[in-house]
Amino acid sequence: MLNVGIDIGGTKIAGGVVDADGTIVEKLRVNTPADATVVVDAVVDMTVQLRSRHDISAIGVAAPGFIDHDRSTVIYAPNIAWRNEPLKAALEARLGMPVFIENDANAAGWAEFRFGAGERSTDMVMLTMGTGVGGAVVTDGVLYRGGHGIAAELGHTRFERNGRACGCGQNGCLEQYASGRALQREAAAVADERPIGRELAAARDASGAIPGGEISRLVLAGDPGALEALRRVSTALGEACGGFQAVLDPDLFVIGGGVAQLGDVLLEPVRLAYETSLPGYGDRPVAQFAVAQLGNDAGLIGVADLAGGGS
Repeated sequence: MLNVGIDIGGTKIAGGVVDADGTIVEKLRVNTPADATVVVDAVVDMTVQLRSRHDISAIGVAAPGFIDHDRSTVIYAPNIAWRNEPLKAALEARLGMPVFIENDANAAGWAEFRFGAGERSTDMVMLTMGTGVGGAVVTDGVLYRGGHGIAAELGHTRFERNGRACGCGQNGCLEQYASGRALQREAAAVADERPIGRELAAARDASGAIPGGEISRLVLAGDPGALEALRRVSTALGEACGGFQAVLDPDLFVIGGGVAQLGDVLLEPVRLAYETSLPGYGDRPVAQFAVAQLGNDAGLIGVADLAGGGS
């Protein structure tokens, strides 16, 4: 059985044909159109191409933002300017077959649960550290969507009262303290702290900013300033995971996104902050932590599997 999975991002649309084992048979990629009204055209064109070369059983589309309970309408997509967009109906009218719609973070989390770092888990939480913090929750083998379809927006849980302004309109959201963008903000702050921030300051002087890739390079080289910036972000993430543990009790946290490439250098301070943030009673069970395995392909793999009958 082969399914099409399409992952709509703010800058690119990735699509692929995926088999029942989560293996990508063919993959395409195009830039996301600047005009939101033609995004559907791009998705249709990509799907038609893939369908012309493969015998397709189902089509799944992962979209950013809030998806309604019926998995048919994109209520709000901040980076594509969709508001109450009837995406399912629009695609089905053009493609002539059923289309399954899912939130992009949920799709990526489902892929990790089924085929990646969470394969041996039953209850998993995934946090993706990118521009923001994406979330996905699997409970007892089922993707959790909530009463209105928009559960697991973990990056928008309030982490600090009256904290930093967030693009969602609130203040103090977790993604302002534990995302890739937050890491760049902390690196800029440490760059002004001498002597620990010397290398970060040099990187900023060279380019006017401190690119995420340069922070990662300095972390892996053992630079104390970059490690301090990472510790601050990792601590925020670990403390939040302690709270998620109290509510969801997962057996596994999977950390994805570009920052996750740092592996144990990232996970060790996350684990430490997590263990010191748990509700305190005896030798209670704790969750394991792992780095996501499927990278940028997770969204299209996950939504293809969901379209084919996944939970």
